[in-house]
Amino acid sequence: MILITGASGHLGTAVINHLLTKISADKIVALVRNTEKGKALKAKGIEVRIGDYADKTSIEKAVDGISKLLLISGSSEDALTEHKNVIDSAKDAGVSQIYYTSGARNENVSESKLGPLTDAYSTTENYIINSGLPYTIFQNGLYSETLPFFIGYDVVNTGISFPAENGKASFATRDEMGKAIANVLADDGHIYKIYKLTGALSYSFAEIAELLSEFSGEKVAYESPAPKDYEKKLKEYGVGEMDIWYLTLLASIIRNDEYNVVSSDLEELLGHRNTDLEIYLEDTFIN
Repeated sequence: MILITGASGHLGTAVINHLLTKISADKIVALVRNTEKGKALKAKGIEVRIGDYADKTSIEKAVDGISKLLLISGSSEDALTEHKNVIDSAKDAGVSQIYYTSGARNENVSESKLGPLTDAYSTTENYIINSGLPYTIFQNGLYSETLPFFIGYDVVNTGISFPAENGKASFATRDEMGKAIANVLADDGHIYKIYKLTGALSYSFAEIAELLSEFSGEKVAYESPAPKDYEKKLKEYGVGEMDIWYLTLLASIIRNDEYNVVSSDLEELLGHRNTDLEIYLEDTFIN
């Protein structure tokens, strides 16, 4: 049995949809936080278990009888403790292999700006590696689908205002990352492997603006405001505090070149070329 945590989220949904093309629904267990979130999964014939990373007792029940466990990283302020609850429960239950979705990062950056994301990246990875559990780690790059969150859908008319300066990042679609993860889950092996799931090229936001200008025939300007000015403008637009915090954090990480990571692992695990960012940009913002 394969347990997918965060099963009702975007990545969990993508993994399950692709997994269903390879194995039967009765071999998949979905972990969700409440019954409502599990309705669509139950309709697909998947067993649904209720649990929360922060509630270790619920996790202990959820991992019963599980052989493979995909831990999709959480984003709470106490992510490390919550991840430990899952990892420790998996080990105690005799899970044969744990899979973890971490984050890709540029190891050549001298001073990291990851801040609280460090626990969801390297700290959790190290805990898994030292746990004694056979593991597979996916270091995911930024989703292409985060771009509308960064720059808005009306970007051709508004231009790009995002405090990333000249920092570069690679992007890949969430669906293709989910497919690559599903391919690994459905296969045997991949033990003690760390895969980078990123796009093949990195882009600055100035380059993204140039591409959008080319596709639209309109001049799409790019400005990188001072972070404080950016936060002030987001507040004026009525953006929520958590979104402002997340946007400014990701901007600082991109500005620091920490998402400037490219790798061929995604294409290898997919078995085909992944979707170029240019195609995503044209489909999402132009067509």
